[in-house]
Amino acid sequence: MIMKIDQFPTHDTDIDAPRTKKLLFVSANRYANPYPVYPLGISYLNTYLCERLPHYQIRIFDFNLNTPETFREILKEFQPDYVGLSLRNVDDVNFYSQESFINGYKMIVDIVRETTTSPLIIGGSAFSIYPRDLFAFFNPDYGIHGEGEESMFNLLCSLDRGVPDLTIDGLVYLKAGEILVNGRKHFINTPDLNFDQDLLEFYWDKAGMVNVQTKRGCPYQCIYCTYPLIEGHNVRTLDPDKIVHTLRQLYEKHKIDYVFFTDSVFNISNNFNVVLARKMIESKLPIHWGAYFSPHNLSLENLKLFAEAGLKHIEFGTESLSDSTLKKYGKHFDVDEVVRVSDDCNTAGIYFCHFMIIGGYGETEASVNESFENSKRIQNTVFFPFIGMRIYPGTALHKIALTEGLVHAGDNLLEPVYYIAPGIDYDTLKARAEQTGRRWVFPDEDVATVMNRMRRRNYKGSLWHHLKK
Repeated sequence: MIMKIDQFPTHDTDIDAPRTKKLLFVSANRYANPYPVYPLGISYLNTYLCERLPHYQIRIFDFNLNTPETFREILKEFQPDYVGLSLRNVDDVNFYSQESFINGYKMIVDIVRETTTSPLIIGGSAFSIYPRDLFAFFNPDYGIHGEGEESMFNLLCSLDRGVPDLTIDGLVYLKAGEILVNGRKHFINTPDLNFDQDLLEFYWDKAGMVNVQTKRGCPYQCIYCTYPLIEGHNVRTLDPDKIVHTLRQLYEKHKIDYVFFTDSVFNISNNFNVVLARKMIESKLPIHWGAYFSPHNLSLENLKLFAEAGLKHIEFGTESLSDSTLKKYGKHFDVDEVVRVSDDCNTAGIYFCHFMIIGGYGETEASVNESFENSKRIQNTVFFPFIGMRIYPGTALHKIALTEGLVHAGDNLLEPVYYIAPGIDYDTLKARAEQTGRRWVFPDEDVATVMNRMRRRNYKGSLWHHLKK
């Protein structure tokens, strides 16, 4: 899908206001396996800035919908005063393929630099994990790591005044040849969210879901996880009334009735979740939804309430069905809890799957066999195993890998590096999984083709439950 210049989405809050500044947001993500993901972060940024900078003309360019040639044309036609580039992932986090996205992002940066002299500001989840390394690699004018709304607003205001404010939370910048990264002390919890019609149509058609947040931050200590690097450990619940308002807009204006709550873990702050669920029930909106869950801190009563509020599918970050491995991974639950919660999901009529990590830190041949054996205790599900753990800087796994000599202090880890536990017969994993009688979908299995075929038949929501045995 390529947009013509006169069809390109413009986000103007007041068409009569003087257009003194232009901002082009760019979603660089082009990874669409098993389906493309709506650029939610940019939508939050766009909504926040449109409310506070009415004299700005803001556009969104999405590489999932367009080509590099169209991007160059838009830069020339629109002539933005600022370009904001959002980087979602650095690679596909798949041990079998290990596809890096860095060179693709570099191509986008090169087009910006070749086409305009406007300041380039980089952010997004990938940049938040690697603020120094990606700043050094791409050499933008500024970067913002972590939550971006208030930081971007303050940066633009200071640039408009001609004196950049270098004290802004999360700002990354170059000073006297040194890359400096500001910490983050302030957060917001009442962001509004508006969607672009053209983007919605594309993602609703291709993904069958639209993303919404209900909270930010993660309190857990999983050794491999980057969510605390991106959003922090401090959990901030968003305004439940604004969330319901967003759902109402999606349904009444855009006829969208399936969303995915992209919280790191939905079932934290359960008092808030109960309030949100009851407000969703009271709204009488026929909205269905799914989310990432932990098997911890989740009762059958909660599940039934969430189901009444429209919950249709759960993606559990379980990672192992061996208690010894769960402890090594930094998990806060045990196998019996996973089995109990799985049974409760079946009782409540909620589809669920379990994401697994085979061969991470502390994994042994015995613990792998234990996971396969315990999978037989769980009915009516799909297991999605990943091989090894992607090592990210700043995680506990990174410290372990440094201690064990798997990586070195000077390694930037932009190219995929995996922690692969020794002593495991990886060649027999699929055969052992098949012997459990449960559905195990390994990362090299082509499920995207099947799902895309079903999307073309207008199937919405999660589709992996159709893979169950």
